[in-house]
Amino acid sequence: MFPIPISFRRVAAFAGVFLLILLVIEFNNRLEELNHLNEQREEVRVMATQAMQTQIALQTQVAYAGSTEAVEEWARTEGHYIQEGDQPVIPIGLPGSEPAIVNTPIPTPTPMQNWEIWWTLLFDK
Repeated sequence: MFPIPISFRRVAAFAGVFLLILLVIEFNNRLEELNHLNEQREEVRVMATQAMQTQIALQTQVAYAGSTEAVEEWARTEGHYIQEGDQPVIPIGLPGSEPAIVNTPIPTPTPMQNWEIWWTLLFDK
């Protein structure tokens, strides 16, 4: 074998290449972390935008709920109030007529087969 002479230049060159490799690896790790943080930032921006849109929609609903139009709409539909000049209509049945009775059919149970009964007994809780 040939003896390899160790010189200062050769050691410095190997040390420089080694340091360069370490710097490239560290740079790559930092770029990966930067990309991850950018993705998180975009997710937070989307969530913030959605929260702001929800807040605006809720503020709009609160403003409408406090308006006279909303009160009037509720009074006529759910509150069953009438306005001056309206003529209320109350439906009543004809005198002497009985209310229509609707018979509800009773469902008939379907009989289970023997294997279904055994399955239920053995495996159901």
